[in-house]
Amino acid sequence: MYRDMRVAVVVPAHNEERLIGKVITTMPSIVDHIVIIDDASPDGTSDAVRAVHDPRVELITLRENQGVGGAILTGHTRALDLGADVVAIMAGDAQMDPDFLPALLDPIADGEAQFTKANRFYGPGSFKGMPRHRIFGNVVLSFLTKAASGYWNLFDPQNGYTAIHRRALERLPFERIARRYEFENDILIQLNILRVPARDVPIPAIYGEEVSGMKLSKVAPRILRQLWRGFWHRMWWKYVLQSFSPVALMFFSGLAAILFGLAVGVFVVVNTLGPPVASPGTVVLSVVPFFTGVHLLIMSLYLDIQEGSR
Repeated sequence: MYRDMRVAVVVPAHNEERLIGKVITTMPSIVDHIVIIDDASPDGTSDAVRAVHDPRVELITLRENQGVGGAILTGHTRALDLGADVVAIMAGDAQMDPDFLPALLDPIADGEAQFTKANRFYGPGSFKGMPRHRIFGNVVLSFLTKAASGYWNLFDPQNGYTAIHRRALERLPFERIARRYEFENDILIQLNILRVPARDVPIPAIYGEEVSGMKLSKVAPRILRQLWRGFWHRMWWKYVLQSFSPVALMFFSGLAAILFGLAVGVFVVVNTLGPPVASPGTVVLSVVPFFTGVHLLIMSLYLDIQEGSR
């Protein structure tokens, strides 16, 4: 128990026989349940888990690989069945420092948030040990995820060290959430649609013996597609179906005005090539809707930022 909350930690693991034992043995005493999800590992991950005799451990072995998201959702389901009040995620490669688990749990216990996430980009020293390509990739993905998810106050979306309260977890549509590496981005979109309060927590990452199984050339396009679809899904569900807020009115009106202005502009340019000269009225008919649309989009962005930062 931690501050009257029953704590479960879900550990997705795929080919982690070398480090999964360390993850278990360093798990803080405040954790009531450790749910290990062996995601169809061909190595000895399950045997390594069984070799550590911790009564808190429950091992679930998946016959078919579900991806990190699928493994985590399987663990979430089991944690809810075990009666956990809050569920944290730690990777099976010992990259997440267990000493910082209370820092993730405190905002939830204080009622400030129902979802917390570690942020490795909290200061100049936080980049130490992080490969440069990871830094660049995380900065780009962080900006795109901010826009897609609406959580403009969050950064470092690919950091899977998270904690979520039972009330928020029970509301999530598990069947709609992405199962692979884009899971971290998609769950933020789903949480924002539900208006779940979320907070970043400064926590450094540990880079040591782990070997990443992520192939950027395959993962990046999937994440970008998920963010694109997720953005439109969030705008429709959150700002149209749930409330039809000013954000939707300004966003879609602004988008329509920009497209109208561009269409008129192209028409004018095509039809005034050569001797003909565009009249002031036709130029105004293109320019005014375009810049009005830009203004409306900026205002909708401003309101979205305010909404996501609550």
